[in-house]
Amino acid sequence: MKKHINTLLFILFTNSIWASFIYVPMSHENQKNHLKAYGIVYYALENGLKAKWLLNYDGGAFLIENNSSVEKECKIRGVSYQVISDAKSQLILEEIASPSKNQEAVTLEKAPKIAVYSPKDKLPWDDAVTMVLTYAEIPFDVVYDEEVLGDKLLMYEWLHLHHEDFTGQYGRFYGAFRTAPWYIQQKKDAETLATKLGYNKVSEAKRAVALKIRNYVVGGGFMFAMCSATDSFDIALSADGVDICEAMFDGDASEPNYQSRIDFDKTLAFKDFELIRNPTTYEFSSIDMTRKRRINKETDYFILKDFSAKWDQVPTMLCQNHTQIVKAFMGQTTSFDRKTVKSTVMILGENKTNGEARYIHGTKGKGMFTFYGGHDPEDYQHRVGDPKTELDLHPTSPGYRLILNNVLFPAAKKKKQKT
Repeated sequence: MKKHINTLLFILFTNSIWASFIYVPMSHENQKNHLKAYGIVYYALENGLKAKWLLNYDGGAFLIENNSSVEKECKIRGVSYQVISDAKSQLILEEIASPSKNQEAVTLEKAPKIAVYSPKDKLPWDDAVTMVLTYAEIPFDVVYDEEVLGDKLLMYEWLHLHHEDFTGQYGRFYGAFRTAPWYIQQKKDAETLATKLGYNKVSEAKRAVALKIRNYVVGGGFMFAMCSATDSFDIALSADGVDICEAMFDGDASEPNYQSRIDFDKTLAFKDFELIRNPTTYEFSSIDMTRKRRINKETDYFILKDFSAKWDQVPTMLCQNHTQIVKAFMGQTTSFDRKTVKSTVMILGENKTNGEARYIHGTKGKGMFTFYGGHDPEDYQHRVGDPKTELDLHPTSPGYRLILNNVLFPAAKKKKQKT
């Protein structure tokens, strides 16, 4: 009888040791669905479980407090995982803590509440972030001008800007699509909403929205933007009180010398850019590299930079990936001319040969922002009317991982960054 009791105690003791943590690897070799792995971590945090992000370890792996529901979700969602003992987890953490390792274990505290700034009638595949959040099963709310101007952003820790034109020029689609029914309807809807909000012009309403979002960041919010929402946002801030729209956009002529009145001190990321005056040109300014770049699709890549995991945790988190070389992709705003990026802004990913920054990050007040050039990481040259990207075909996409790094990093308990 005593022997049986000892055996039972040994089994119970052993199981308690070997079932302490769920380890989610993120390397190319060990993870079969990187994108849904982020959703697993979010799910765990949302349910009050503890988690750690293992920076630069096994592709940026995760360590989650063991729970049967998390293990079940991993199986359902097709995420690779292991159940490991407390002893094994301690060995991993001790290895990461070594001063000789450019690695760090960051505690994830709380799932951030997420908002996506987008017109309510947009389909999920119109935007890479909306699409990957849906695929990863990370919940989000859709907000637009009324909610932003009504101070509803205070309810959220993280905000994504859909591919918006904050200058009031309707995406600069006038040259090619001014007779298209969707363009005419989009313009009509925007004018109706601006009037409802108390503005005479769409450009005035959008600038007011941009200023509210800037204040959200200054107050401590995390903001992420892609494609035309990056440069058009900063242009709108720089042109506060200046009419840069031609008559076909707002009913009257622009100011004759508006370039001289642009205030770069008001922007988040960009400086010294020239606005493009011709309204039929599908481009806002000299910030974007789309028309300047001469790169073949087959050789179009950008490189993620290395940062110190122990001292520069934020950029390290934002660059976690299973490869340092990421396949590039086009957009209305594809990438940023290095000459127009402020010195206070970190360049996270770049193509040095072409003089372009692809992925940048900065701080404003108590908050942070990240700008990511391009439209869809798995659709090289997305065009109006193209079919949606099926993320089931790209579950290990490095380009999409960068988006999800941004979604998750506000949950991290951060150390003060090195100055």
